[in-house]
Amino acid sequence: MRLLGLGLAAVLVAGCSSDTDRSDDAEATPGSTSASSASGNPPFKVEEIDAFDAPWAMTFLPGSGDLLVTERTGTLHLRDAETGDRVEVDGVPDVAVAGQGGLGDVVAGPTFEDDQQVFLSWVEPGSGGSGAVVGRATLETSGDEASLADLEVIWRQTPKVSGNGHFSHRIAVDPDGEHLFVSSGDRQKKTPAQDTSNTLGTIVRLTLDGEPAEGNPLADEGGASAEIWSYGHRNPLGLEFAPDGTLWSSEMGPEGGDELNVIEKGANYGWPEASNGSDYGGGEIPDHADGDGFEAPKTGWTPSISPGSLMIYTGDLFPEWTGDAFLGALSGEALVRVDVDGTTAGDDETLWDGERVRAVEQAPDGSIWILEDEGSGRLLRLAPA
Repeated sequence: MRLLGLGLAAVLVAGCSSDTDRSDDAEATPGSTSASSASGNPPFKVEEIDAFDAPWAMTFLPGSGDLLVTERTGTLHLRDAETGDRVEVDGVPDVAVAGQGGLGDVVAGPTFEDDQQVFLSWVEPGSGGSGAVVGRATLETSGDEASLADLEVIWRQTPKVSGNGHFSHRIAVDPDGEHLFVSSGDRQKKTPAQDTSNTLGTIVRLTLDGEPAEGNPLADEGGASAEIWSYGHRNPLGLEFAPDGTLWSSEMGPEGGDELNVIEKGANYGWPEASNGSDYGGGEIPDHADGDGFEAPKTGWTPSISPGSLMIYTGDLFPEWTGDAFLGALSGEALVRVDVDGTTAGDDETLWDGERVRAVEQAPDGSIWILEDEGSGRLLRLAPA
């Protein structure tokens, strides 16, 4: 598919700045801080590519390199890799837009080049309130038009509850292309994260058809329990596999205590019984400690940076960063890099700051693309200077 061309190009030279800390449990309305860039090693440039109203997620499509971008308010865009033109994709489901809810993640299926299958997540209303769902569809293109065909819901967050926060609904496909992992937030209800009879506060592992995957730790219990891979999560808004098969997740803590975790089969990550942050209003929560029975984060942030996305870098443009984790920080208004060696997380640094970063992805050429959050909404490309 090739679309008519348009594009923006403004180059920002990398300089120095510091990140900003503030709590972001409610994902407050973005401010109007003007963008600046931060020092990095190796040096890089930041190019402004495009802009969106309320962007939430993006994915580069295998083969073409075209870009799908979701907007929380219910729009899916397809952006042509060669021309920079974009179209709105028809056939997107109706979504419940409120608070943090709306249209969420989008990823290409493991056999996209053969069947054009994509997975996407959104929030739907229902009995008891609302909840996240995951669907799959075929992306069809013809001329300057694009649509989703044969859309079907394959998974629902259970139960539906009141409130408009902590849906999480990030999607990752494992390197073998056999399983779908979905992050499911605690919906700001806390205690369900320790109750494995539901999927709130969990990461689930499914077949590509949305069924509980064979070998899940609670498979014998059936029902929602059979979907669970890990639990004790609060609001995991980043989910990404490293090439060696390690699953990483970035998670928003309460007041402080943001986390970067390695996700292990059957592990309990402690929420709300353990956190390196504090409850809003000053309530104390026991910190993670050796022998407490909970899986501790590999690294964390207090004060909060509010990680809203995660990418593990595998490209060639920045060989010094291969295998490192990149987090889009919302309240931190920055792109943060964490030095990763296997399953060990080392030092972190702010590479770029100035606006809330909603999403970060690696392009086919190895450049790093970031989406600023609603209120700025720029699509930016980081490449060597």
